[in-house]
Amino acid sequence: MTSSTERKIAPGIRALLPLPIGWVKKAQQRPIEFLMHGFRTYGDVFRYQSGPFVFHQLSHPNHVKVVLQDRAKNFPRSRFYDLMKLALGEGLVTSEGAYWLRQRRLMQPAFHRQRVAALTQTMIESTTAMLDRWRVYAKSGQSLDVATEMMRLTLGIAGKALFGSDISGEADSMGRAVTGVFEYLNYRINHLYAPPLAVPTPRNLRFRRALRTLDRVVYSIIDERRHNGHDAGDLLSVLLAARDEETGEGMTDLQMRDEVITFIGAGHETTAQALAWTWYLLSKHPDVDRRLRAEVAQVLAGRTPTVEDLANLPYTRMVIEESMRLYPPVWGVSRDVVEDDEIDGYHIPAKSIVLLCQFITHRHPDFWENPEGFDPERFTPERAAARPRYAYFPFLLGPHQCIGNEFAMMELLLVIAMVVQAFRLELVPGHTAGLDSIFTLRPQCGVWMTLHG
Repeated sequence: MTSSTERKIAPGIRALLPLPIGWVKKAQQRPIEFLMHGFRTYGDVFRYQSGPFVFHQLSHPNHVKVVLQDRAKNFPRSRFYDLMKLALGEGLVTSEGAYWLRQRRLMQPAFHRQRVAALTQTMIESTTAMLDRWRVYAKSGQSLDVATEMMRLTLGIAGKALFGSDISGEADSMGRAVTGVFEYLNYRINHLYAPPLAVPTPRNLRFRRALRTLDRVVYSIIDERRHNGHDAGDLLSVLLAARDEETGEGMTDLQMRDEVITFIGAGHETTAQALAWTWYLLSKHPDVDRRLRAEVAQVLAGRTPTVEDLANLPYTRMVIEESMRLYPPVWGVSRDVVEDDEIDGYHIPAKSIVLLCQFITHRHPDFWENPEGFDPERFTPERAAARPRYAYFPFLLGPHQCIGNEFAMMELLLVIAMVVQAFRLELVPGHTAGLDSIFTLRPQCGVWMTLHG
């Protein structure tokens, strides 16, 4: 550490008043574009100040490691996560400290590899139903928004995996509710002086209606399961049976609700976006598409995949990993600074905020050759081993690594293998997806495609 008289301030920009004009407006409306410009202009440590709020964007893998692993206790989840608690409560994504650790331990058995593998049939059944419905589009030549289709599919899978029951009847209303909740939270994070939730503005009222929809479905299922005591072999059964090793206590309905909505909201959303961007990229790179199809055909020979097949689809996995490099569903995370720190020689003051941006670190030219190119070969074991581990973190790393990463990867592999056996997806000519950085990285204009058998 340098002494207080030698503190080195990172390069960047400053606005004395946080008014929505100039670069402050750009940071609110096009955050990825703003942060990428900061990285290209100022380098690995980019400081910007909006009124009393001081931010440092950290882009080097070494910086990511410091924040997520080495000194994680000095960089807890930022105050912005308090806004997310309006919807997610004290779920794993928003909680910290002893409470988070207790919940993580209680939930860990639900995501054990064998438990996740047992959910394969759920994923297969949901995907089969979607493919059956798609045959109408294939025959007519009518295009469809694959991004929307992936949201519906992953919501159905999440519902069955969590509840052992089909919530497809609620899928549309649940999907709209999840979208509405995330749009509201994105707005609140980017407009820190917006009226609090208690003020009955039209935006606040829409959010409250969306939240009531989610709560109605989730609480009704939890209540029914507690009363009948049925072990459906799903994730909710594991959560209901979980007991704290020290106290013997289980989760309350509220704790259960928070974790379930976190899984539905964050879990199905991120997987859906990863799938949407993968179809987008495969359509734009027919050589990669052909190689992936050849691998699936050789391994499966037309049959439905099993969990044992997934280890034999290494190129398919590399395609997914490269897709999440270019378009990470979670494109950035923020952390508070508890005590003064120093990174790369720059002073990081207490009570400020640090930002880690997967979208940028995954494109860092010091670690990714031709960073904007789509090259699944980057993820061969040899090339992956030659890179710093923290150059790639779509599921985060360190203590807060996503608990459902194996569930998500298994789902991605199964869905892609099944879809390419049935159809070839082709982008509608002239269609551009665009970037919508509402929490997750969505295709702003959808992914409109035609299906070919």
